[in-house]
Amino acid sequence: MIKEKNSTALTFEDFRTEVLKDYKIAITSRECSLLGRKEVLTGKAKFGIFGDGKEVPQLAMAKFFKDGDFRSGYYRDQTFMMAIGELTAQQFFAGLYGHTDIVQEPMSGGRQMGGHFVTHSLNEDGSWKDLTKQKNSSADISPTASQMPRMLGLAQASNIYRNIPELADRSNFSAGGNEISWGTIGNASTSEGLFFETINAAGVLQVPMVLSVWDDEYGISVHARHQTTKENISEILKGYQRDENSKGFEILKVKGWDYPSLIETYEKAADLAREEHVPVLIHVNQLTQPQGHSSSGSHERYKDATRLQWERDFDCIRQMKLWMIAINIASPEEIEEIDATTKNEVLEAKKQAWAAFINPIIEEQKNLIQLLEKIAPSSKNSDRILKLTTNLSSIKFPLKKDVLSSARKALRLVINENGQPELANWITKYIEFNQLKFSNNLFSESNLNVFSVKEVVPEYEDNAKEDTDGRIILRDNFNVLFTKYPEVLIFGEDAGSIGDVNQGLVGLQEKFGELRVADVGIREASIIGQGIGMALRGLRPIAEIQYLDYLLYGVQILSDDLATLQYRTVGKQKAPLIIRTRGHRLEGIWHSGSPMGMLINALRGIHILVPRNMTKAAGFYNTLLECDEPALVIECLNGYRLKEKMPLNYGEFKTPIGEVETIKEGTDITLVSYGSTLRLVEVAAKELMEIGINCEIIDIQSLLPFDVKHDIVKSIAKTNRLLVIDEDVPGGATAYILQEIIENQDGYKYLDSKPQTLTAKAHRPAYGTDGDYFSKPSIEDVFEKVYAMMNEVNPTKYPVLY
Repeated sequence: MIKEKNSTALTFEDFRTEVLKDYKIAITSRECSLLGRKEVLTGKAKFGIFGDGKEVPQLAMAKFFKDGDFRSGYYRDQTFMMAIGELTAQQFFAGLYGHTDIVQEPMSGGRQMGGHFVTHSLNEDGSWKDLTKQKNSSADISPTASQMPRMLGLAQASNIYRNIPELADRSNFSAGGNEISWGTIGNASTSEGLFFETINAAGVLQVPMVLSVWDDEYGISVHARHQTTKENISEILKGYQRDENSKGFEILKVKGWDYPSLIETYEKAADLAREEHVPVLIHVNQLTQPQGHSSSGSHERYKDATRLQWERDFDCIRQMKLWMIAINIASPEEIEEIDATTKNEVLEAKKQAWAAFINPIIEEQKNLIQLLEKIAPSSKNSDRILKLTTNLSSIKFPLKKDVLSSARKALRLVINENGQPELANWITKYIEFNQLKFSNNLFSESNLNVFSVKEVVPEYEDNAKEDTDGRIILRDNFNVLFTKYPEVLIFGEDAGSIGDVNQGLVGLQEKFGELRVADVGIREASIIGQGIGMALRGLRPIAEIQYLDYLLYGVQILSDDLATLQYRTVGKQKAPLIIRTRGHRLEGIWHSGSPMGMLINALRGIHILVPRNMTKAAGFYNTLLECDEPALVIECLNGYRLKEKMPLNYGEFKTPIGEVETIKEGTDITLVSYGSTLRLVEVAAKELMEIGINCEIIDIQSLLPFDVKHDIVKSIAKTNRLLVIDEDVPGGATAYILQEIIENQDGYKYLDSKPQTLTAKAHRPAYGTDGDYFSKPSIEDVFEKVYAMMNEVNPTKYPVLY
């Protein structure tokens, strides 16, 4: 029988009322799925992927999901979202239509296909809501199993809040660490590496996580025998089962059509996770998929008659009906009445959602038609304009692009005519109004974005010498930050007991404890996921990836999850994770990486910072902890033992994000670079000065965002020549940098010769001692490249070298 925690059993009437409420939610969800598929087939919606067949287990899960808990699921959890009161039938259809109004479609404002769910963690100004007073869902993404790493971090946050007393005053994020991270995944997706990586990490960390595997035996059309050893995920995970001698998972198994057993199973799982902080896996098997994988095709293509009949017989809603009748919860007639009433309610919700979606566009269509009919008579192209009007009028259900495309085509026909200004003004306003609905919130738009923090320069003693290792500057700055911000924690491979491989965290674990300065296993993707999940819950994690080359293991999570988070939630969630790593100048294929072009293209939505030394890096950390945006900080791998001046104002000096720094002024040519290469450029510039070439050197500092004050073009206006130098492959980051300078900053206007680049070779450096010299730009390379560019200016003074 269904029970309330710490209370006596419900009366039969209360029990009956609760079951009937559950049944109505299940029918609502099923009708949404059935009608949703029809909307796709009629062309009103583009694609549908639904939760039919999973309704009953999701009802059971929802019963034990409390305020403060977080979901990290996948695209079949619509029943669960309805059961916790965070999704209505009308909102379901608004998502199916891709409505760009965040009020009508609160899951993503039309930025994700239907079936991707979220709750709003932020107020309109970007500040945090009280997450303990609401049921929370982290924003879904489509790539299979990619919800797993984030789920780990959401659960670990409870451990942090429970065990760090200094966080007790952050009560809007946690009630003593009692929250559970609830995850869902399809059985086929358990084949992904992200699943196994996260399962292992959760067992090691012992976090309060309840993961449900919805098992309907198929992954699209592929049967489990091709997906999973023994065709049974809980069977092959038996080694993770905890016992009296070792920690691990609690593994439970339950049939997905058995309503009372599901409730008992989820109650047990919730108690274990919430009270003992152990991870629980629930293998929910014998599920069905009544309409197949998605609206793209029918499952009759790959399921035989026996399987299809079994799915009809053991449909979870049918079995729930039979059970309700068998124990006198409701008569067949009562159930039929609920079915009929609910179908009508869902049909009405669908109509309202469609009207809310299409009517504003029809109004825009009418407005444009009226304008075109007004300007057509005075145009020499009147017939062609009226034909456009006729074609637009014939579209019964227009899209925004139909309206705007017609307007733009008409504009070509009224160039230099009286109607041009009015039509051009209409188009401009239309684009301004609508473009934001598709493009805003890639980065934070709150008053805590990176541009809200102003530069604070490091302070030094008089006559300070460059006699301090860069690693010491980082360590001492982190020491101040950990003291100043109890919500800051750092974790990574070798980050804890030895203070990271380059000694930038030496002694900090001993001072601040293993929870705040933590060692983790070799598992980059779930390290990133830990950071995302904890940042979603108000902590300020720094996820350390030992080398930039190995960040590639986590790029999928960074790109698909973190980089898109603010965008795909229209600014309703944020995860200000800092990723710390090191790269650039060193020998060896996998310890010399500088794949900046790849990262720039993959991580739009994350700031990419490339400090030239450790003081600049420390300044970036100081800046970021006053912001609400994620960032990747790439320290110079060969800079930890280079000498720098010791600042006096640790934790206070701030490197501005998005601003370049001119580190040497000159008159003949502008040299633009960043990171480790910059030191070589400085040496080359001194040697060039000896032969009369005066170089201006600019440190980019920040690739994303890039030179927001357009200082580089001001330099080019003075020197009239440009060379960009970095360690990425040809066509990598330098192509991006050139586009920013030449196209976006109009730098071409001031050039007297073609802009050029100097990059690494297309391959990666060999391990041999001279590998970097022959693979990456050297001092001599920079010297000769600049010399050759000056040869064009004055071939007599600078004759060809060779």
